[in-house]
Amino acid sequence: MRKALMSLIMAATVMTPIAAEAQMRDRGEARSQRAESRSESRAERQSQRSEARVQRQAVRAERQSSRAERQSARQQAPAAQPVAVAQRERGNRGDRNRGDSGRRGSIYPQAWQGNPNDPARQRYERLERQNQYRYGTREQRRDIRQDRREDRRESRQDRREDRRDWRRDRRDDRRDWRQDRRADRRDWRNDWNRGWRNDRRYDWNSWRYRNRHIYRMPAYYSPYRNHRYSRFSIGFLLEPLFYSNRYWLNDPYQYRLPHAPAGTQWVRYYNDVLLVDVYSGEVVDVIYDFFW
Repeated sequence: MRKALMSLIMAATVMTPIAAEAQMRDRGEARSQRAESRSESRAERQSQRSEARVQRQAVRAERQSSRAERQSARQQAPAAQPVAVAQRERGNRGDRNRGDSGRRGSIYPQAWQGNPNDPARQRYERLERQNQYRYGTREQRRDIRQDRREDRRESRQDRREDRRDWRRDRRDDRRDWRQDRRADRRDWRNDWNRGWRNDRRYDWNSWRYRNRHIYRMPAYYSPYRNHRYSRFSIGFLLEPLFYSNRYWLNDPYQYRLPHAPAGTQWVRYYNDVLLVDVYSGEVVDVIYDFFW
């Protein structure tokens, strides 16, 4: 019976590191799979955003081409407008001077064709050129103002879309970063070996009996006035004030406790000591009645 028990113990001691190694390998594979899935999702989001940017650029090019067509049409249109203006001016003058037999509307243009030095013809042509200049610049200025308004509106829209894409990218990056941190904390919490109590370096119980004065702490004052002692088990979520820096154990090895991993702290809670995740408040490890 004793030989069988010893063989079982030896087999268990041999199989323990093998199981731990297999468990670590499985966790490493899970981490790599999560990293690959996150990278694939990130690449897919980036491709979608690049396609959206290409579509916006195509729309922008189409707008620019339509604007160029409008500008060319506007440049061609004023060539026929001064004729209508001149006819309107001649008609107005003929109507105003109808009592003068309508000479300026009918007789003078026919006579001016053979006499270019006529002062009346020169005065009429000068007036026509002034009307043509004024009419053309007014139209051009209106077109320029309209084009500028369209350019400003499109530039504001493009900047708005770029800012929206930038905010979306930043939100996605923060979400991925939080997921990575949660996964990493979950992994190291699972990797946290609670078998440290079997290590002789952390034999806090015998060290406490030899150094009682170290474990005699002053009275504990709860951060909440009406709070009473209750035992917190592993996995319990604490309020932030319970693991504030006023309750930290700055030198855990002084009490023969292992070093706290990154993101955790050994915290005093009444006469208990807790290993707490300072990001989420989750209790990772606990020792009851640690202090006197």
